[in-house]
Amino acid sequence: MTAGSQSAADAAAHAHIVLTLPDGSTREVPPGTLARDVVGSIGARLLQASLAVAVDGEVLDLMTPLRASGSFVVITEKDPRAVQVLRHSGAHILATAVRRLRPDAKIGFGPAIDDGFYYDFEVEKPFTPEDLAAFEAEMKKVVAEKYPFVREEVSLSEARVRFADDPLKLERLDDFEGSDEVISTYTDGPFIDLCRGPHVPDTSYLKHFKLLTTAGAYWRGDVKRQMLQRIYATAFFKKDDLEQHLHNLEEAKKRDHRVLGKALDLFQLFPVAPGAVFWTPKGTTLYNTLEAFVRERQQDAFKEIKTPLLYNKALWEQSGHWGKYKENMFLVLDSETGEHDMSLKPMNCPSHHLYFASSKHSYRDLPMRDVTFDVLHRNELSGALSGLTRVRQFAQDDCHVYLREDQIADEVKFLMDFILGYYDTFGLTAKLKFATRPEQRIGSDELWDRAEAALRAALDSTGRPYEMKEGDGAFYGPKIDFDVMDSIGRAWQLGTIQLDYNAPERFDLTYTGDDNAPHRPVVIHRAVSGSFERFIAILIEHFAGVFPVWLSPEQVRVIPIAIDYNEHAEALVARMKAAGIRATLDARNETLNYRVREGEVNKVPYMCVIGRREADENTVALRSRGAGKKQDIMSSDAFIARVLHEIADRTLAIPADVVAAASDAAANSTEQPEATT
Repeated sequence: MTAGSQSAADAAAHAHIVLTLPDGSTREVPPGTLARDVVGSIGARLLQASLAVAVDGEVLDLMTPLRASGSFVVITEKDPRAVQVLRHSGAHILATAVRRLRPDAKIGFGPAIDDGFYYDFEVEKPFTPEDLAAFEAEMKKVVAEKYPFVREEVSLSEARVRFADDPLKLERLDDFEGSDEVISTYTDGPFIDLCRGPHVPDTSYLKHFKLLTTAGAYWRGDVKRQMLQRIYATAFFKKDDLEQHLHNLEEAKKRDHRVLGKALDLFQLFPVAPGAVFWTPKGTTLYNTLEAFVRERQQDAFKEIKTPLLYNKALWEQSGHWGKYKENMFLVLDSETGEHDMSLKPMNCPSHHLYFASSKHSYRDLPMRDVTFDVLHRNELSGALSGLTRVRQFAQDDCHVYLREDQIADEVKFLMDFILGYYDTFGLTAKLKFATRPEQRIGSDELWDRAEAALRAALDSTGRPYEMKEGDGAFYGPKIDFDVMDSIGRAWQLGTIQLDYNAPERFDLTYTGDDNAPHRPVVIHRAVSGSFERFIAILIEHFAGVFPVWLSPEQVRVIPIAIDYNEHAEALVARMKAAGIRATLDARNETLNYRVREGEVNKVPYMCVIGRREADENTVALRSRGAGKKQDIMSSDAFIARVLHEIADRTLAIPADVVAAASDAAANSTEQPEATT
């Protein structure tokens, strides 16, 4: 072989890409080989079962040309990633049906999301429930027609020709100007869309789906742009999974904290203070009980501080928030300068750093854990505000830990056990997720490399399983997120442990080491509840308003059956209050049945009915929540001891059927029983 032919052979060899299969074997194929051809080379039965592939973790459909070497995994229906591919295809099938029935609809974006998918359309008239029913029926026809999802790669000019009558897509194509990104389209039957994929092989795979609701959505999330109509939907591979999901959605409606919060008189919201909560006496009791619980758990290992709410922009410039977070901050006009160079604080970190830097610290002082419950303000879009789950004014159980680098692993384990133990008190479980550097960030890659390596090593050392969230870290550091599962299987992102190497540099934070020289500490940002407002919303829905006794705003209601027993009932209430029980007296001139029914509607854990026998024998006729008309006779002493035990132990003690019954009744929970005399 000549030198020239050897060089050509080497070049040809290098032109191949190498795919590593899960068993360690490899496949060498030319660039541009379709993913389906590689799967077919592994086995015909595997190709028949395959829906997509993952190359180095990136999910591609079977019709995508392969361009890079890497790990190669075949995705079948059993793979958790498969349902997202199905749902993405569902969005296209939805758009196909809408364009058939409403040819005038302009198409926006149609991604898969955690629990389903959506598609945005620009139309003159909002969609109605009747429209949704028609679209769903048309989708079933598209599914039956078994259109293949045909992928094509096109030039920018060709794409503009294909979408000449769709201004939303033309605007999206402008983003490709000057980019070397591959532009691809997908066609199923009469519908073509600008899309990266991936998709299932054809429309017949979408067997179990449901259109759910419509909502307004600004084009590209910009409140200054036109309002589109968004259709939400969901899809699953199995009918049982779809039915369970729809059941959970109905259950969630019954437990809606906005409905229950009003029915139980916990909080109010007013248009003059958008995104800020008015807590009623009962709600304030709930809030304070929760806060006291956190304080109790933190009293030994943490130090609580309070810091100002308003700061000059110099602080936010130093922290990096002014450049990366300014649009989310409430700016305040400085009367002296005439400029908006003051801001209400959206987070506590910079103020805690100021406090740490204000005095000298030894390596023996670390870790230092400063915690605060200060009020925060973030300028959320008005359209995004929702009850207690998305607000503008809130408070966090916020902590910042200042520690040595060699303490990271121990501290992460300590904080993780603290957070998981907190959730366990409420019967909540959590999944851990490790989030890496985002595109928009501060600090050098070297600092990020150190932070990610240190936090991941600490997480690995705990032995707990976790998932990866690439690119989802805070702008100043990687983090461990806690996704909490409630009683109906919904995931809520709550707690977080964030490792920050940037703040010590920006704020020149130091401690004196054992060598008497200054050293940089590391900062950990820690939150448990996320925010008290959001956590209370989750608890309302988790318990369907049936709070455990220790958390209930009203723990016992004492009901005398006649005026003759009021004095005894008043004395019993006073005794309970003196013991630390939240007890109330209901001696109104209403029937006993009315007052008992109202106590049930208000989800009071215990009602003590007092009649002649109870007054004479110092007993109570006890009605426990969820026990129906059943009454237990017990001594006042024994009952008080029982309640105090449940409060002290923070006993959950709520039977599942009681919560289920409360959930079933929640849709009517705003209705009060008719008053009778």
